[in-house]
Amino acid sequence: MATYTSRTVTSTRREWIVPAAQPWGAAWEEIDKAILAAWDAYRTHHRLPLDAAIPGDFARFSASDDEIVISFTVEAAS
Repeated sequence: MATYTSRTVTSTRREWIVPAAQPWGAAWEEIDKAILAAWDAYRTHHRLPLDAAIPGDFARFSASDDEIVISFTVEAAS
C-alpha cells in the first residue's frame, strides 16, 4: 500500500512593467505607481486590510535595457 500523496501546484506570476527607454531610463513617479499597484494586488490576493504591513520581500525587480519589471508569484495547490 502506498504511503504518499501528491498534489499539483500552480504558480502565477504577476508583473508590472515600467518603460525605461534610453537615455533617461524610468521615471521615479512611474515606478512608484507600479509599486503601489503591486501592493494593492498583493493585499487583494492575500485579503489584507489597507493598513496591514507588506513584507519587504514581497516583490522582485528586474531591469533590462528598456524596462523595469516588478513582480510577485503566488501559488495555489489543487
